[in-house]
Amino acid sequence: MKKKALSLLLASAMVVSLAACGSSDDSASSSTPADTSASSSTSTDTQASSTEASGDTASAEKADYHDVLTSLNMVVNGTLTATVDNGQADFEKQWEDAVGIDLQIQQLDHSGYVDAVGRLFAGGDYPDVIVMSADMFKQYAPTGLLWDMASAYDNAEFQSRMTLPGINEALKDSEGHLYGFAPTYGNGCVTYVKKAWLDAVGINADDVKTYDDYYNMLKAFHDGDPDGNGVNGDTYGVVAAGFIGNEAPYINYLPEFWQDAYPSIYQKDSGEWVDGFQEDATKQAILRLQQAYADGCIDPETLTASTKIAREKWFSNDQTGSSGVFTYWAGSWYQTLTDNLIKNEVDPELVQLAPIAEVGAYLNREAPVWCIIDDGDGDNTREQAIFDAFIETMMDGGTVQTLWTYGAEGVHWSTAAESFTTNAGTDNEKTYEYAEGEFHLLPSPNDPNSIWKKNHIDPALSVCELTNGYVAQTDLAAEGNKFFTENCVDAPVSPVSETFTNESGTIYDAKLAVITAVVVEGGDIDAAMQTYVDTVGSIIDQCLSELNQ
Repeated sequence: MKKKALSLLLASAMVVSLAACGSSDDSASSSTPADTSASSSTSTDTQASSTEASGDTASAEKADYHDVLTSLNMVVNGTLTATVDNGQADFEKQWEDAVGIDLQIQQLDHSGYVDAVGRLFAGGDYPDVIVMSADMFKQYAPTGLLWDMASAYDNAEFQSRMTLPGINEALKDSEGHLYGFAPTYGNGCVTYVKKAWLDAVGINADDVKTYDDYYNMLKAFHDGDPDGNGVNGDTYGVVAAGFIGNEAPYINYLPEFWQDAYPSIYQKDSGEWVDGFQEDATKQAILRLQQAYADGCIDPETLTASTKIAREKWFSNDQTGSSGVFTYWAGSWYQTLTDNLIKNEVDPELVQLAPIAEVGAYLNREAPVWCIIDDGDGDNTREQAIFDAFIETMMDGGTVQTLWTYGAEGVHWSTAAESFTTNAGTDNEKTYEYAEGEFHLLPSPNDPNSIWKKNHIDPALSVCELTNGYVAQTDLAAEGNKFFTENCVDAPVSPVSETFTNESGTIYDAKLAVITAVVVEGGDIDAAMQTYVDTVGSIIDQCLSELNQ
């Protein structure tokens, strides 16, 4: 990794506040291990300023990236499914063979990604490229740390194959700068319900149309015996990775409780920016959470659970203490959750719950992006070379895009004639047979009873089409994507404010304090909200002043 000095803006506040944020759960991945073993390379220290770091991309010298780069360092979270124990070395080698330079992967723990990136940057260690959630991107984009790739993007060869050009055009700021590239659209979460639990308590999912219906279902899952162990009251209605997220869209894991509330700074239809956390809709949402927590409808581990903890508890082999409802990512996760239930010998049939009337639609988040770090030397040649080696090849329509989409050939997928069996000797035994030349996915390297699904790019969400005809999407994944797109609306746009960037960690902590005091401890909502105002009210006012000026 390159070493460089922080700009004055970063040094003064931003990185410290980002590092203070809670865990990031912005994405969907079946694995979340950390790999911090990637080696670092050091270049001459440079001083980046917020004015020169953006650079003039149009002046970049277009050259063969092999003449400029010998290696490339990337930082990624759990969205790269080819983790260290899941074929990452093979993915890395095949990428290097195709691109012709060395790739160093640093995969940080998914649940703590915001914190980890904050610490990384605070230490002055910068990668060449880094993946960021939309919320992180909005905070880092104005700092001068990220390279403006607008010209490189506009002139990219993959433009001819783009199927969703609007995704990245929308990422450009008012002056046409583009500081990140999204290879997919955002996706979002839907509510999954265990069909066996519904049957056990005598509820039809089609009858769950309102919040009262939803709440009665949660109550039945807690008060009854949906897991069939002969004991009432040892299960919960729903489990989630936190009552509120620390990144947009904040409410996606418990939408039925938040309903029309959006507990963050957002822009009204009139154009005015407001603090949704102080609105009455948020107060009512927190009171709904308080009641559900007291009634045992919500697993108490929700307060501190990461996505990994929440989902593993939900599909655990021991369903005592588990929950019937889990709101999680759409599409390929419909298949992944089902596969994990099968692996743990739990009834795998799931129902995707249509949005209840009070919710209306699930939220399609803003897309995660890949960013290139600007080295601040005023010369865009290296950054252009990184774009060509990394982003241009990621969307090449063939070999490298296939690596990002499906993983390594012979490890994650194949076109060879072969047959294999999963879950041999069980009721879920299944044999797969393929002819020579037939594209197919293989058993996962770390779980031979589970078929691999995708790597980093979800083929159903990609902004560029593959040209080799490789398509592998299960019926469940296709059904899940269709269900989500028919039942979603775009989440509110994240705010861009210097104060919000600097103080987002403090604001999140104040929100979490309110939720803990009211939901978990049963405290008074008005008193907790007053503490919120006393703690961060002046900060919020400054954010709104900057946004509304």
